[in-house]
Amino acid sequence: MCVSQEDPKAVYQRLRAAHLSAVRAALEDHVARLAWPRRRIERYRTERLRSLLGFARERSPFHAARMADIDPAKATADDLAQLPIMTKRDVHDEWDTIVTTPDIDRAGAERVLARQGWFSYTPAGLQVFTSGGSSGVRGVYVWDWEQFVTLACLAWRWQARDERASGSAGRPARLAVVEAGEPPHASTPLFDVATGPSTQTVVIPAAAPFDQVLRAVADARPTHLVGYASVIGRLARAAIAGELDIRPVRVSTNSEPLSPQDRHAIGAAWGAPVHNLWGSTEIGVQAVGCGHGDGLHLCADEVILERVDAAGRPAAPDEPAARTLATGLAGRAFPFVRYDLGDEITLLPGRCACGSSMPRVADIAGRRDDDFRYGPRTVPASAFRHVLGTDPLISEYQVRQTRGGADVLVVGSPDTAAVAAALALSLRPYGLTNPDLGVSIVERIPRHTSTGKLRRFVALGG
Repeated sequence: MCVSQEDPKAVYQRLRAAHLSAVRAALEDHVARLAWPRRRIERYRTERLRSLLGFARERSPFHAARMADIDPAKATADDLAQLPIMTKRDVHDEWDTIVTTPDIDRAGAERVLARQGWFSYTPAGLQVFTSGGSSGVRGVYVWDWEQFVTLACLAWRWQARDERASGSAGRPARLAVVEAGEPPHASTPLFDVATGPSTQTVVIPAAAPFDQVLRAVADARPTHLVGYASVIGRLARAAIAGELDIRPVRVSTNSEPLSPQDRHAIGAAWGAPVHNLWGSTEIGVQAVGCGHGDGLHLCADEVILERVDAAGRPAAPDEPAARTLATGLAGRAFPFVRYDLGDEITLLPGRCACGSSMPRVADIAGRRDDDFRYGPRTVPASAFRHVLGTDPLISEYQVRQTRGGADVLVVGSPDTAAVAAALALSLRPYGLTNPDLGVSIVERIPRHTSTGKLRRFVALGG
């Protein structure tokens, strides 16, 4: 007897529909929080923190050892300074002692990633993602059902607030989502979210050759546009040049620092409010621009951010900070508590013109990966990242441009010939038909002597 197996994408979409209904139901609460006074935000955050710390201490041996001297039931944000910093290396080495659910371990998460033909849920309702990350250290992450609901609300509540205020919330809309476009990256599920019943979405892979992205966006005729900052900026410049005829009323950027040049191009092209987002696969969503005032509003109800100096000590608001530590209050399946994001933030004084009490930071400079240019051809970093950042046998990598291709250093135990072949295939759509690629396994990749940061992509002459 022949037993047919249902398309896994169809199975995913049914559960996904239920998940998005949960997002829309929770969105009303999250929009209301934007009007909370500062004290109410802090009270709510404290209770969320105590809940997270208590849960992590009971379910995670890694966190239990870190929290030996803290009483979760009485903890406040100030008490986090007593904990050691959680690093990307900790996540890589201690995965199975960090995860709090018995339904999955690192090996099981890798099996999910290897087998899924499309995005999927585990039997326990978890979603599994991987990312090369801005540091070049490969990470594997799990989000539970409620965590995704919270993160999606954080990503979209500012836009939803403005649409409710303008009376346009129920109108038909078309959302073009210019993101990773396929697993195992989290950007597509997080931003392919129709916040209203009359919104249609279309996903456009950002890593495709730009002429394909341009045609797809033109065909979508979006009223709303969301995607990688550099790609949205390039689309705006195409619109200014008369190569793209769309009229989005709202633009959202994410995943990369939004440069002043790209922001200016978006304004010149469409005059639409820009909601820039700062996030990470580990924490999810850390700050979002309101579209009215300067900078980004911290998600202070669901994220605790600490600015620290080089020794990990708290930095005063008016003092420079070496890095930022984050505690994500929504992430219980895999808690990130005092986690080193590697980005630097600058606090903005005063209250925003939008009226919200959520504190603000300046647009995040972070680390920006420059495209590699080979004569008239341009190859985006994503062409390398998609191969190197998702290989389970590569834990860290660095790409050094050469005149005819690139030298790639990897930490791990991959099949270097297979990696080189995959890279060659990934580079081909950008005009490098026979690139000179070298892939070398090394024990470690040198980092910046003072900051300890890894420069992931090194352009020729850089």
